[in-house]
Amino acid sequence: MQTLRSFLNRTVLALTGLTLLVGGSGLALSGTPAAGRLPVPPAHHAFLTSARLVGLRAQGWWAPGVMAGSFAATALCALWCARQFSVGGGSLLPLPGTTGALRTRALEDALNHDAAALHGVARCRTRVFVSRGRLTVRLHLWLQPGTTPAAVLPGLTRLIGRAETATAPCTVHSRVRLSHRSHRVPHVR
Repeated sequence: MQTLRSFLNRTVLALTGLTLLVGGSGLALSGTPAAGRLPVPPAHHAFLTSARLVGLRAQGWWAPGVMAGSFAATALCALWCARQFSVGGGSLLPLPGTTGALRTRALEDALNHDAAALHGVARCRTRVFVSRGRLTVRLHLWLQPGTTPAAVLPGLTRLIGRAETATAPCTVHSRVRLSHRSHRVPHVR
């Protein structure tokens, strides 16, 4: 059901975008002025009056500013649309020897829980990505004050080794980022 909903969402988004693109191109490239066909609000409701618009157009920054803003908005909308069509990595990891599969979110939660339980770790954030038989694990650990990275690395190595054993046919590539929580010094005002 989720796949059908996602497909319908992307299809409606693409058709809406295509309709707006064709309509906007038709208005921009047609020889007749479109201003006569558009509904005009009353003058007291206008955001920019004609006198204020003439004053803004006379300034040197107006045209480049409007063009840059329009290009930025278009680029952001195009990026959002492209992200709607990107599938990303698979969210299911097939288990060896069975017909079952493991959700990568469940693996993230398990690794996050085990990494946060290591001595000297204040908190942890884990991301797991699967692509073409390759599993990428990104761990960001915040160490407690006074903890050295050398004290945490043996436990972290065992943790990643268990993840490699559990996901045996996949090769596991791990990226670990260690951050240190600073000592909180009370400030006197």
